[in-house]
This record gives sequence, structure tokens and C-alpha cells, in this order.
Amino acid sequence: MANESPLLQVINLSIGFEQDGQLVQVVKGISFTAKKGKLTAIVGESGSGKSVTSLAVLQLLPKQAVITGEIIFNNGSPVDLLKANQQAIRSIRGNDIAMIFQEPMTALNPVFTCGHQVMESLQLHKKLSGSAARQATIKLFEEVELPDPAGMLTRYPHEISGGQKQRVMIAMAVSCNPALLIADEPTTALDVRVQQNILQLIKKLQQPGSAGGNNGMGVLFITHDLGLVKAVADEVIVMQHGIIVEQGNTAAVLNNPQHPYTQALLACKPGKNSKGKRLAVVSDFLNPAKEKTAQPAWNNEPGEKTILSVKKLEVYFPAASNIFGKTTAWFKAVDGVSFDVKEKETLGLVGESGCGKTTLGRAILQLIKPTAGQILLNGADISSLPARVLREARKDLQIVFQDPYGSLNPRISIGEAILEPLKVHALQNNYKQRREKVTQLLEKVNLQADHFNRYPHQFSGGQRQRICIARALALEPSFLIFDESVSALDVSVQAQVLNLINDLKEQYSFTSIFISHDLSVVHYISDRILVMNQGKIIEQGSANDIIFNPQQEYTQQLIAAIP
Repeated sequence: MANESPLLQVINLSIGFEQDGQLVQVVKGISFTAKKGKLTAIVGESGSGKSVTSLAVLQLLPKQAVITGEIIFNNGSPVDLLKANQQAIRSIRGNDIAMIFQEPMTALNPVFTCGHQVMESLQLHKKLSGSAARQATIKLFEEVELPDPAGMLTRYPHEISGGQKQRVMIAMAVSCNPALLIADEPTTALDVRVQQNILQLIKKLQQPGSAGGNNGMGVLFITHDLGLVKAVADEVIVMQHGIIVEQGNTAAVLNNPQHPYTQALLACKPGKNSKGKRLAVVSDFLNPAKEKTAQPAWNNEPGEKTILSVKKLEVYFPAASNIFGKTTAWFKAVDGVSFDVKEKETLGLVGESGCGKTTLGRAILQLIKPTAGQILLNGADISSLPARVLREARKDLQIVFQDPYGSLNPRISIGEAILEPLKVHALQNNYKQRREKVTQLLEKVNLQADHFNRYPHQFSGGQRQRICIARALALEPSFLIFDESVSALDVSVQAQVLNLINDLKEQYSFTSIFISHDLSVVHYISDRILVMNQGKIIEQGSANDIIFNPQQEYTQQLIAAIP
């Protein structure tokens, strides 16, 4: 077994793209192997080249890509995938090598049922009849632990949760017992318990006797989260700027990292002892000789005054109706929730997808009309204000959304996007003064004044999130809601944004609610934490009490699932 040839051997692989008449190298002469029955993780930040490398394995890169080197796949007889013709590649894709893509909603076809999409793969590659493919698909859905496997056959992707969509993708990927499974960020932005279940499922599918595990399925697992790698990977490859900076046995690399970049990735993630301290960022490790300015401690202690008071809030949505269109059943997204938020306090709101936390945040902002209850901002019930008065009150209530790209207009520059609320609310005297205000805001979120005329697509995910924070601060609100604002960011970028939020809290003295499913992040940034489940608050307390001494079984399960 020790002398067995690797399942996948990447040799001196380089990938480049033409840009303005020049070849820009995104992967620069990397070499590594993946073995049967082993999970090999490729780790790095966005732009490190890890996803491009995985797409090259299946020849899924655009024709403009310039690829050199070798990618040897050996499932009995070696073949160089870069030299294989399209017919050979088509027979290998989905059959011998399968892939789980990062975003299941875009990878699944919205006009076909989940069952149809898996059955199609079985009929194409395994030549099964319709009834045999149906039975095999139900069995696969059982194996990936989807609820009501037979019923799931007829459901469309938009009708199921993110975790369930990811399980459908996994079922499709392993349907033909592939020798190699490539999983590209399969758990990004998923709840911690769903994330843990997906990882356990992938490991289970490698075992003999399971779908995909009969021949010791190898897994190439791509992620930016070293916490996940530590939990599941046998081997780890760390990539930065298109090169491999460190690789080897997972325990050896992560317990004793040699390269500063690996050390930085490990240090950036908020830990149980990080609270109140400035998080490390990559530049701290890559430029150790650079003189660092001493950062003063934050003084963000909450006051005694109650800024926001939510009383018996309910938000119901129609769940069923009769033939006359009358609602016969209601879904209780928020079910009798009450809490207060003190001046300058950051209140963490945690729970899994579907628990009602985002609906609660949007109801507070009046983006969703509550069914019942009161929302008092500085003593005034904003849920009953006339439209004109509510519009004026909205200056004091702002939100930073989960998806910064989706919340920015791609047709206007980021400077104009930040300037727009100043114009709407007639703040500052003229355009020149508003532009100066925007420049100040850009600099406060560590961007540059000359970024004013650039468009959203010209920025990274972390930079776009900074732009959204600057826009939310433009009206100098007293209350901010952060809705999963760092969930999909690289850990190093996440650390920068969390440090920035703490800096801005001190400068602007705003009160905030921080919504997330990541308990380590919520513990770091929050003074108090509310835990939501099925529309209700089931536990609340100081951040330390919730993390270190949870009372409810549900909270204990969430904390146990943190990688």
C-alpha cells in the first residue's frame, strides 16, 4: 500500500490568463499528490489559485486559460488529463472524478427537480433504466441523510435549505462511485451543525461499503478555513499567490507551521481568548520587521440607557391556503420575541438557518412588517410610525447586508453609492461637501480617496464589505445591524473587518445587533448573545456565559460543532 501510485499527481502546473495583452500567472509551477482513501486539503485565501487548480483537473477552465505541466490521474491506467481529448474527459467527469461546487444554488438547475438531476447522471454514466435510477437516487438521498428521501425527488432546489442543497450536490457527485471527489468550499456560509454534518458525511462516503467508498475514494477538499482542515484532512497544502508555501501531514503542519503565511491563517481566527484583543492579520506575520504602531485598547463598554426595546414581536408568513385563497396555516418566523439593547452595546444574535434571526433584524428595520408586537427606538414605537416619519427615522437605523456584491448597484461607482443616502436625506450643503464626506468615510474603512470612481466588480469581497460599512455609516446612525456580514470572507479578511468594526464602534459610539451563525465570531464581537431556535429566543446572557457555560442543549450542540 505504501508504494501504491497516487490517485492524482499534479506536476509543475502553471495556469495563466491573457489580460491587456499580457499573460498573468495565477498558478505558478505547483506540484502535489492526492491518494486513495485520503482527504487532501488545499487551503488559501481568495485569489490564491486553489479553485483554479481544481477546475484545471477536470478541464473546466475557459479556453483563454494557458495551462502547462502535467495532471496525471491513475485509476488503473495513468492518463494525463491536460492531454486527454474531450471524449475521454467527458467519460471521466462525473464518472471517475466528481466535483461538489461552492454554490449549490447556481450549480443545480432551477427548472429541474432534485431527483431528476441525480437520476440523469445515473442514466448517462451507469446506463440505468428510469425505475432503477429512481430507486438508486432514493438510496443515495438516504445515504446523505436527506429528510423524506422519496419526497425529495420531486422538490426543486429553491424549495430546500442550503444544507439540503449541498447534500443533493454530494449525492449527485458520488452517484457513480467516483475514484476522486473534488469538494470546492462545500461548507462556506453553512451553519456550524450543518457544516459538521457535511464534513462527517464526506468522510463517511470514503469508507468501504458506502457510495463512493468501495474503491477508497480520494477527496481533494478546497477551503479557506484551517479549523475545518484540522478536523477532517489527512494531508494539507497551503497556497498563497499561486504557489505552495507549505504542505505535508495535517497534524505536523498545523501543530508546528513553518511558513509565516500558515502561522497567519491560524492566528487570524477568533479564539476563546481573543475577546477584547485586536485580531492578528496576515501582514503582521509577513512583515515582521515592519515597525508596528501600538494600538490603544478599545473602550466600547455599553451604557445604561436602553436604545432599542423589542416587545412580544411576531412575524408570521402564510404557509397554506384554501381554494378561496384564505390562509389556513401560518409559519411563525418570529414568535413572541422580547429583548432590550443598551446604548453602545453590541448584541449578538445566533442560530441556524431558518431560526428567524434575519427576519427579526429586517422587522426591526421595518423592511418586513411585523404581525404583532412593538419595536421601540429611543422610546418611540417605529412599527406604528407614518411613512414620512419612518423615512426620517431610518437615518438612525442602518444595515450591512450579508452579500456586499448583491447590495451594491453594479452600474454606479462606489463613491456615488455612498453619497446617495447623503443626497436623499439632504445632508451637507452641496455635492462638493458630500464628496468630501465620502472621501473621509472611505479612508475610515481603510480604502483610498481615488477609489471613489471605481465600480463594485473592481474590488475584492473584503473591500466590498468595507464599502457597505462606509455607506451604512454615511448618515451617522445610532443603530446598526450587521447581517452575516463576515460569514463568507476569508479568515484573514474577516479579522480585518472585525477589527474595523471595533474601531468604528469607538469612533461613532453606535449600538448594534450582530447576526451570525458563527459563534466564535459572535463571541468575539458581542457584549451579550441571544440564541434563537424556531422563531423563539431560547437562551440569552453575556457572551462569555453563553460560550463557556451554555444552559440549553441546543446551545451546547452549536458550541460543540465549532471546528
